[in-house]
Amino acid sequence: MEKAFSGPKVIADRMDGLDVHRIAETDPEAFAAIMATPPAVHRFPGSMAKRVQALAQYVAEHYDGDVTKIWSSGDSAVVLKRLKALPGFGDQKARIFLALLGKQFGIQPDGWREAAGSYGDEGSRRSVADVTDQKSLLEVRDFKKAAKAAKK
Repeated sequence: MEKAFSGPKVIADRMDGLDVHRIAETDPEAFAAIMATPPAVHRFPGSMAKRVQALAQYVAEHYDGDVTKIWSSGDSAVVLKRLKALPGFGDQKARIFLALLGKQFGIQPDGWREAAGSYGDEGSRRSVADVTDQKSLLEVRDFKKAAKAAKK
């Protein structure tokens, strides 16, 4: 998780800021090179470059580059629908993101906990939405490990 969530800072450092429009408009090969420069932003920098750029292009086109427009109006059903429409976001990632907004940033549209499903549960340790410190990070990892073992 730490590697994944440090990615935006690495991109920002390499591009002199994190700008949706600049990411969207950068030549795909040049952006892939930014992602692949050691240390690479992701273990699959080429495919992640395409995903990040597709997301930036979508946000630039549909929200004029302002990600806050995704969640700044509407109830939880509307916000969840907008999140699910983002490239690379399925149902689970959208619900986790909605829980992250509610739990970590105080962005709580009506019905957000219910719309986030179990990720919105108070006191849960299921996802990045619940990570606030080293202890909660370890609890989330333990939950994920137990869930994975239960599937076997």
